[in-house]
Amino acid sequence: MAEKEIALLKKQIDKLNEKSFDLTGWKNQTLLFLTRIFGSNHTIVKMISDLKYDYSSWNLRDATGNEKSDDPVKMQATEILEAAILELDTLGIPETASPHDQLWSILEEELTGKQIKELREILSQKNEKTQELITKKLDTLNKENLSQILSRLMIS
Repeated sequence: MAEKEIALLKKQIDKLNEKSFDLTGWKNQTLLFLTRIFGSNHTIVKMISDLKYDYSSWNLRDATGNEKSDDPVKMQATEILEAAILELDTLGIPETASPHDQLWSILEEELTGKQIKELREILSQKNEKTQELITKKLDTLNKENLSQILSRLMIS
C-alpha cells in the first residue's frame, strides 16, 4: 500500500541520529517528502515545519542539567514521523482532490450560493459564448473576492 513512503520516512528518522545532523537541511528534505505524500496543508507538514531549537535562557538552563539527555527537537521529530508512518500504515496514502474539485471548493468558500449556481448554469449550457459569459459574471465580483480566489488557486 504505502511501503515506499513508510520506508522513506523511516530513513528520515534514522537521519536524526547521524553525527552530522543539520536541522535545517533535514527539515527541508523531510518537508519535500511529506508534502508530496500528504499535501502542503496537512498537519504533519506544519508540525515538521514548526520544529526549531529554543535558545531562551530558561530552556538553555534546563538543557545543561542532567534531567534531559536526549535532544527534544529530535524526539519531537521522531514522534511526528512515527505518527505519519502509523497514519500511512493504517489509512494509506491520502487521496488528493482533483484540480477541478479544488477550484470548486475555493469558489464555494469565496462566492455566494447564488453566484455558484449562476456559474454552474453557464457551464452546463456549453455553447460558444460560455467563456464570455463566465468572464462577464466574474467581472461583477469585487476586486477583493477575485484576488482572494486567485491567490488561493495559486497556493493550492
